[in-house]
Amino acid sequence: MPGRFAGPLFSAILLLLGACAAPSPKLQLTGVEFADISGWSDDAAGAAIPALLKSCARIGGLAPEAALDAAKLMGRAGDWRGPCDAARRVKAADSVSARRFFETEFRPFRARDAAGGAGFATGYYEAELRGARKPDARYRFPIYRKPAGAVPHDRAAIEAGALAGRGLEILWVDDARDAFFLHVQGSGRVAMNDGTVVRLGFAGRNDHAYTAIGRILVERGIMAREDVTMKTIRDWIAAHPEDGAALMRENRSYIFFRELTGAGPLGAEGVALTPERSVAVDPAHLPFGLPLFLATRDPLDPTRPLRRLVVAQDQGSAIKGPLRIDLFFGAGPEAAARAGALKHPAELFVLRPRRLAPP
Repeated sequence: MPGRFAGPLFSAILLLLGACAAPSPKLQLTGVEFADISGWSDDAAGAAIPALLKSCARIGGLAPEAALDAAKLMGRAGDWRGPCDAARRVKAADSVSARRFFETEFRPFRARDAAGGAGFATGYYEAELRGARKPDARYRFPIYRKPAGAVPHDRAAIEAGALAGRGLEILWVDDARDAFFLHVQGSGRVAMNDGTVVRLGFAGRNDHAYTAIGRILVERGIMAREDVTMKTIRDWIAAHPEDGAALMRENRSYIFFRELTGAGPLGAEGVALTPERSVAVDPAHLPFGLPLFLATRDPLDPTRPLRRLVVAQDQGSAIKGPLRIDLFFGAGPEAAARAGALKHPAELFVLRPRRLAPP
């Protein structure tokens, strides 16, 4: 089933279209020089240091001899002690020093699949909603925690009240579309009517398979596939309230949540994600904590490049293969717009500690 049910967030475009993962070819790495990487010297590399340090904290808690991935792409935890110690001495605001740090501690490799093909990038974000702890005429769409045991009810039954009265409601939100797309994203934060903010994370799902509503719109001739984005689907639902509500119910899958405390949202690595510096990957090919240089096109202006030093910190079952990248854009309307529009070919470079033998 498509979706980031293995992790806390979801790749919106793939989920909305119901894209299925193709067989995953092996990752091929070719050593290059940093000077060969277009855009390397233009990126504010210091902005990636906080993200890297979060992964370093996780790696630092492991035994030095612990292998970090089955393919030994990252070596052992002890191999990262030097780079991580050096990273702690770099100021995030000093991109010149940060770039020098990466050039000193890491060796870059151009990544290709077995057929020599490059990658593909999409985006995701943390949904934002408005809510309250008690329902009223405005706040009337519940967000549920996961019940004990199996959940045979589908979305339509749950929306009709199948779980009401069991004390499972975490809060209520004021927009059915926002609630639905919270389920698509799998994580979000809710601005409460008392001025507080509640962060929600994925806790489980019912027993029904996911159905992509974007694919339904394409199959019915309502939209062309290339026109399907988060925004166009939301706009269509708003313009067709009854048909839009019925469309959302055709996705019988239903997501349950839990309240999160502290920094977030959390990626599958277990660390807080950093906007535009954290990416979701397929950990069967690219392990968590690995620095990567991503080169693709700006989602809102494809004539402009988007080149970022990023860190692999999340995963998703829609993100399959050695060269699939899902860039986390953060929260808010701009993040949502950028995440929903990113679906471009991408070039990917893998950065490995210099002390490791060539792959």
